[in-house]
Amino acid sequence: MPNSQFLTPDSKLLIVSTSKIYGSSYMEYLLDEVKNFFDGAEEILFIPYARPGGVSFDEYTEAPRKAFAQIGVSVKGIHEFENPAEAVANAKGIFTGGGNTFLLLKTLYENRLIEPLREAVKSGTPYMGSSAGSNITGLTIGTSNDMPIVYPPSFDALQLVPFNINPHYLDPIPDSKHQGETRETRINEFHFQNEQAVIGLREGSWLRLENSKLELSGDLTARLFEKGKDAREVEPGDVSFLLNS
Repeated sequence: MPNSQFLTPDSKLLIVSTSKIYGSSYMEYLLDEVKNFFDGAEEILFIPYARPGGVSFDEYTEAPRKAFAQIGVSVKGIHEFENPAEAVANAKGIFTGGGNTFLLLKTLYENRLIEPLREAVKSGTPYMGSSAGSNITGLTIGTSNDMPIVYPPSFDALQLVPFNINPHYLDPIPDSKHQGETRETRINEFHFQNEQAVIGLREGSWLRLENSKLELSGDLTARLFEKGKDAREVEPGDVSFLLNS
């Protein structure tokens, strides 16, 4: 059984590093996986609260709407509903997009959606997140790459999995003259003050939870950071051990 109070054997998660990889359009590389994951759902609920600056909720929602139309699934933005919590409770599938993680989490707290989202996942509603939408599946947003442009009431996230996520994970560039900290350095700094494991998801990789089994998919390995241990590579395949971290 997964080591999270918010997961059940019915819980379904798709935790994606990025919605777009180099050389492809939005969601193009992932559409087959998404179609399989949301099998049976004719419409999904999109949460655009992490929207990039200068983009309206309606404009942001158009990107997944066009992508999901290719697999016969319609998309409706949560901002189109008068009661967001009710929209979550009634959703056949949920997708939270990327952008700024701090803004996303702040808006979820303001709209009192943390508990409704947890309850939806516990009851078996498929939840997909990309980038910021994946960050919030972890215990906290403490390993986000984003700037804290707003201040959420808590850094505690949905806590659907018992570890933290670092999407868009980047390896050090050989012979680089850059003097700033690497992602690995930053995550090691996180472990000076925090206990939970962190999984670095490279672009083009994703985690899928179904039937209490967690799998890493994509062509790349992931980078696993655990406090007091050397970071190590995790091969694609069954990574259910992370659920007991």
